[in-house]
This record gives sequence, C-alpha cells and structure tokens, in this order.
Amino acid sequence: MSGGFFALLDDIVAMAKLAAASLDDVGAAAGRASAKAAGVVIDDTAVTPRYVHGFSPERELPVVKKIAIGSVRNKLLIILPGALLLSQFLPWLLTPILMVGGSYLCYEGAEKLWEKFGGGHGHDEPAPTVGGPDEKAMVAGAIRTDLILSTEIMVIALNEVATEPLLSRAVTLIVVALVMTVLVYGVVALIVKMDDVGLHLATERSGGLAALGRGLVAAMPMVLATLSNVGIAAMLWVGGHILLVGLDDLGWHPPYELVHHAEEAIVHAVPGFFGDALAWLTNTAASAVLGVIVGAVLVAAMLLIGRLRGGRPTEQHAE
Repeated sequence: MSGGFFALLDDIVAMAKLAAASLDDVGAAAGRASAKAAGVVIDDTAVTPRYVHGFSPERELPVVKKIAIGSVRNKLLIILPGALLLSQFLPWLLTPILMVGGSYLCYEGAEKLWEKFGGGHGHDEPAPTVGGPDEKAMVAGAIRTDLILSTEIMVIALNEVATEPLLSRAVTLIVVALVMTVLVYGVVALIVKMDDVGLHLATERSGGLAALGRGLVAAMPMVLATLSNVGIAAMLWVGGHILLVGLDDLGWHPPYELVHHAEEAIVHAVPGFFGDALAWLTNTAASAVLGVIVGAVLVAAMLLIGRLRGGRPTEQHAE
C-alpha cells in the first residue's frame, strides 16, 4: 500500500517536472518569437498614437483601452485560429503569406517616405471632424490597422515555432499575443499621457519638478516625430528582411547569400561585440534597401493605377 502511495507521489513529481519543463519551453519559445516580431512592434507603437490625437485628456486612456481590447480580439479570435490551421495543414503557405505582409510593410514605409519628401498625401492620418474626432470611427480605424500589424506579429512568431507540437504553438502564440498587446498599448498609453503629466508638474509643482514638467511638454513633439521616423524605418527594415529570407526559403538564394557573406566578412574582420553589431547593421541596412526598392515599385504602381482611374492613389488605397 505504502509502495503504491510513494509510486503515485513519484508520478506526480515527474508530471510536475514535465509541466515545469514545458512552461520553460513555452517561455523560451515565446521569448524568441517576440524578439523576431520586435520590428513590427516598434511600428505598431509608432502608428497607434495618431489615432488618439485630438481627443480630450479624459478620453485618451479609454480610447487606448478600446483599441487594445480590439487588438486582443484580432490576435486571439481572428488571427490565432487561422494561423494554427494554416501551420497544421498548409505550412508551405506561411512563407508566401509572410512575404505578402512584408511587401505591404515595404509599401507602407515607402509611401510614408513619399508623403514626407515627394509631395504625396497621407491616407492613414485620421481626418478631423467638426467638434472633435469621431471616437467610434477612430477606434475602428485603429483596430483595422492593428489587424494588419498583429497578423505580421503572429505569423512571424508562428514561423519561429512552426516545428513545435500544435498545443505548444497555440500556447506560445497566446503568450506572444498578450505580451505584445500589453507592451504596445502600455507604451502608447504612456506616450499619449506624457504631455498631461508634464503639464501637471509644470503647473502644480515648483523647482526641479516644474522644470521636468516643462521639459516633458517641450519634448513630446520631438518624441512623436522620432517615433514616426522609427516606425517608417522599422517597416522598411522588417518588410525587406521578410522578403530577403522568404526569397531564400523559396529557392532564390543570391540576395540572402550576398548579405550573409558580407556579415561573415565583417565578423572575421572585426571580432567581438563590435563585429556582431556591424554585421547586424549590415543585414538591417541591406533589408531596408530592399524594402525601399520593393516599396517604391509598389507605390509607383499605385500611383499609376490611381492616375488611370482618374483619382488619387491614396483615395483608391483608402477605399
């Protein structure tokens, strides 16, 4: 009797160890997948504050909360089931779908460059309405944009754990979805409230705190402008890298091999941390150049289509 009891305890301990190991594996996989999707997260964080601009201070955080809830729904109710089914039954489609999403990111980044330097007109700037922005329309537009970016995050994460069992894939993607949503919209909430915090310190405090508040208020336009530029660079870099790796996976190796050989040459010439950093910058720069080229072609195609249809391409895109 006691032997059976202790055998049962041994089984329970073994199961607990197995569960702990599985949790460790899921945590490690989620960490790898999250790191791979970091570039899209930067873009998501840079884009979202635009949809909160123009609201009264008391509505900013509720709007961010609504968008965050919509983002969780996008990831868990729409993207996750489709991604798991795809990886289970049609895994060969993952790379082409990633490349389509990468091409879209390249297009978005190149179009924003065109808007900045080529006289284009933005399609994703929320249009102001009389009496303030339409909260329902703003939230809906932000959730639609999030669907595209969240799809990229989830598919990139899925591609990192594609060889794991189905249950591990599902749990890992759920963890990635929740962590990324909290990260993105937590940062967005801090960004949109930073000027209010600064204003409060500047008007309600004195001395160093008041000076800090004035500094925060003065810095916010520069922070938002920097975020916008980082978002553009991230779209071009991430999109180009997805295409670079995707072309290699589909059998066209020269572009990836060229970049890989350049990285190896740098690592051999400059060993240690600085060599690794330069190699990463080389890969990033090459990916961004590819992103600019592909994005420029797509923007030119959209411009041509818009002119042939007799309207502005940005209007066609918005439709």
